[in-house]
Amino acid sequence: MTRFNAWSRLASLLGIEHPIIQAPMAGGATTPELVAAASNAGGLGSTGAAYLKPEDIVKHSRRVRELTDKPFAINLFAPLPAPGEVEPGRMLAVLARYHEELGLAPPQPPKSPLPPFDEQVDAVAESGARVFSFTFGIPPAAVLERLRARGMLLAGTATTVREAKLLEAAGVDVVVAQGAEAGGHRGTFAGPFQAALVGTMALVPQMVDAVRLPVVASGGLMDGRGIAAARVLGASGAQLGTAFLSCPESGIAAVYKAALREAHDDSTVVTRAFSGRPARGLANAFTEAIGDSEDILPFPLQHAATTPLRSAASARGDSRFIALWAGQAAALSRGRPAGELMRELIAESERLG
Repeated sequence: MTRFNAWSRLASLLGIEHPIIQAPMAGGATTPELVAAASNAGGLGSTGAAYLKPEDIVKHSRRVRELTDKPFAINLFAPLPAPGEVEPGRMLAVLARYHEELGLAPPQPPKSPLPPFDEQVDAVAESGARVFSFTFGIPPAAVLERLRARGMLLAGTATTVREAKLLEAAGVDVVVAQGAEAGGHRGTFAGPFQAALVGTMALVPQMVDAVRLPVVASGGLMDGRGIAAARVLGASGAQLGTAFLSCPESGIAAVYKAALREAHDDSTVVTRAFSGRPARGLANAFTEAIGDSEDILPFPLQHAATTPLRSAASARGDSRFIALWAGQAAALSRGRPAGELMRELIAESERLG
């Protein structure tokens, strides 16, 4: 009975019908149409705004509010220390070969692609979002206090029990447990990445036992079976990202959606090749060629350095050089409209208890 009460309590806290969250994936996947459809169907839609300029956060949020009067979330990367002085020459030389293959100009020394965090926070404060979620660490206390004063709930990402405890101490309302199966960037911030690859089904019950906050399971969940399993393990909610990538409303390229349809259980790798930070995605020619090279630049400079290549490849439908972020259960992708998918997830999980 307790786990079902926890499920309904989180739904009530968020102001939604069912605590099933469409994950906030940065980089263009979470269009206003996707976010609004997930919320309108009874879950919580989320905007991945980490790479958006403040003015684009404002525009995006305005459009979401035009499409739904339901709660939604917005997500940023917690500010990271500057990477310091780096010599990009060797990585640029590697990229130059691919640029030449695609007929692109030689790659240039990269600059951080992340807009000023404080200005992004200003936009988030005016977004009308019900939830501010974050990953890669914990934003400054003043930021959290400011957004809480605006009536926003705070949700932080943890990949270990230690990180969950740190989030609890920081005063967040919800902890998102990001298991090793999850697609996209690892949210690890309080230890080595290699030590934080704990599977979702192992991580959730340990985190539930360690903190007094609602724990949302994330990573490898694609259908009602995974949601129901997380619920039995004590999770108060579930967050799904890869499941929504293949929706028509998703902003990813057609070739990316095609790759998801062709995925298998062993198709993903954790790689630093595209961004400089460990992230799970479908293996392709670029991840295999770069591997764990010492020439990879630190995040977010590697992300900036590979942007022209990724953009050109996406425009040409060439999946060899695209960051195909995806979780380990990508093969279960359905390609349904987001609202229809959310309703199916709700119905499936309820049937299974």
